[in-house]
Amino acid sequence: MTRLSFVKMNGAGNDFVLLDNRNHTLQLDGATIARLCDRHRGVGADGVLVLEPAENGADHRMRYYNADGGEAEMCGNGARCFARFAKQIAGANGDVSFETPAGVIRAEFVSGDRVRIDMVTPTDFAPHLALTVEGATHSVHAINTGVPHACLFVEDLEHAPVVRLGRVLRQHPEFAPKGTNANFIQALGPQAISIRTYERGVEDETLACGTGVTASALIHATLSGAASPIEVTVRGGDTLQVGFTRGAKPGEFTNVTLCGPADFVFAGEIEL
Repeated sequence: MTRLSFVKMNGAGNDFVLLDNRNHTLQLDGATIARLCDRHRGVGADGVLVLEPAENGADHRMRYYNADGGEAEMCGNGARCFARFAKQIAGANGDVSFETPAGVIRAEFVSGDRVRIDMVTPTDFAPHLALTVEGATHSVHAINTGVPHACLFVEDLEHAPVVRLGRVLRQHPEFAPKGTNANFIQALGPQAISIRTYERGVEDETLACGTGVTASALIHATLSGAASPIEVTVRGGDTLQVGFTRGAKPGEFTNVTLCGPADFVFAGEIEL
């Protein structure tokens, strides 16, 4: 048996196991990741975040694995947690930067448990996709905020079929071969929305998704003309803020930021 030290954190209810692999001694495979995330036989989490040495000039490297064991490009809530974790165990002073497959992320420690991160420049904006799901045609809006997201506006978020419809959207041929995350959005005001997210890799609804928050805010801003920042309330009850600068064309944004909580829950060891 191997004893593995870990830290458990959550960002707006999206929870993670964080591991220090700066010395490259951890051997992590999909089965190990899935075991750590198992809520009955492991620590329990939506994903695993691993701290490694940077390779291209940033302070650190962040690797993110979904609960199914697959590695993903980026996680917004995870990135905020990762920043606080790196600051705590690596002794970072001031802001930190870290490499991800989606690009270099920079994090600013705002106050208390709140962290603001610079998100990657969004790509693949595709509004008003007429997609047939369960025999009905829905207007779906797609954007990539580090990972792909599909967004669907609803009038009654509380009773939206997030898991059932989200599962179908996640595997829709429009988003093949890798699939997408699915966000359900209800507008609360000119600069405020509430969302629920079905996450790819978790294959269920989660309490929050940082890249989903960002995607939903930018889609809302594009279609409604709302100004920055947009406040986004997630299923876990927290409200996050998405800031941005508009580009010349619809769906073009720069200086995209995501601000929200990143909380330490507990530290421990697990036998693997």
